[in-house]
Amino acid sequence: TCSLLRSPKGFPKLKNDTFLRAARGEETEHTPVWCMRQAGRYLPEFRETRASQDFFATCRSPKLCCELTLQPLRRFPLDAAIIFSDILVVPQALGMEVVMVPGKGPTFTEPLKEVEDLLKLRQKVDVTAELGYVFQAITLTRHNLEGKVPLIGFSGAPWTLMSYMIEGGGSTTMAKAKSWLYRHPEASHRLLRLLADVIIDYLVGQVAAGAQALQLFESHAGHLGPEQFQDFALPYIRDIAQAVKSKLKEEALPLVPMIIFAKDAHHALRDLAHAGYEVIGLDWTIRPQEARAQIGKDVTLQGNLDPCALYAPKEKIGELVKKMLESFGTQRYIANLGHGLYPDMNPEHVGAFVEAVHTHSRHINKH
Repeated sequence: TCSLLRSPKGFPKLKNDTFLRAARGEETEHTPVWCMRQAGRYLPEFRETRASQDFFATCRSPKLCCELTLQPLRRFPLDAAIIFSDILVVPQALGMEVVMVPGKGPTFTEPLKEVEDLLKLRQKVDVTAELGYVFQAITLTRHNLEGKVPLIGFSGAPWTLMSYMIEGGGSTTMAKAKSWLYRHPEASHRLLRLLADVIIDYLVGQVAAGAQALQLFESHAGHLGPEQFQDFALPYIRDIAQAVKSKLKEEALPLVPMIIFAKDAHHALRDLAHAGYEVIGLDWTIRPQEARAQIGKDVTLQGNLDPCALYAPKEKIGELVKKMLESFGTQRYIANLGHGLYPDMNPEHVGAFVEAVHTHSRHINKH
């Protein structure tokens, strides 16, 4: 279990830096692998730990976040851990109430309806006061990882968070949120700017707390066409990378690799390649060769096995992984799924995926 430690710094020495080296474009003996939602409901021990507790109460408990983050690493030889948290802690920090409704998912009790509602949001957020529990979870987990693998911190990106705040939860069309972009472009930019500023401080705080890499989730990128993406998503994605890096330098903190995952934004890959991120995460709907051609050789790619491939028999998973590694190449590449693990997946199949990446990439590297 996750023991609480007094000294915030003096972290254990990192033993496996394969993920960080691949992110920085250095040579690796095997292709590193981790999975989005690797700390998740597909693990019986996760369901057990989470059973008695409200979801966001769990997010606010550093001890539970630490335990949930470490669970997959006890089962699988993953090359990175990602802190257990949620992207919606940022809207909460702005003063919005979000509850987890069983069978429905995250739900905002009072979504943003009118432009005037922006005035209800906190205009200045002290991230340590509002999100300090995430920082504590990161520091605690970093100690309890004992240097086994690096720890990834993350945030949702502004457009994705804005869409939740207006829709009040998940949506298939994002029509309410997108209508703001067309009807209230100035107010939309005000909200996106406010979110970006909080996200920048939040990500810097995560590095100060011990995060060794950062991922920005633009999960709802696919709802925007190329022009809207250029106007309302890309500038903030760029700005976050630039501002986080300059603040890390100012505060003499480590310059950690940053990953952008903009789901379904194929039209933007060329722009994302120049947005200041060391790694671009890809969903499963693009061919690795096409992505590489657009992104070029100077950025590491991460992805992109269809999560549903894990429903296949284990031998088949091995074949799909081998093909994926041959398409991406084993260097400047981090293996992952093209989205998160689903709750009904068999943990043994996740194990088969991780093992196949290590085995086949080592074999390809030797020959």
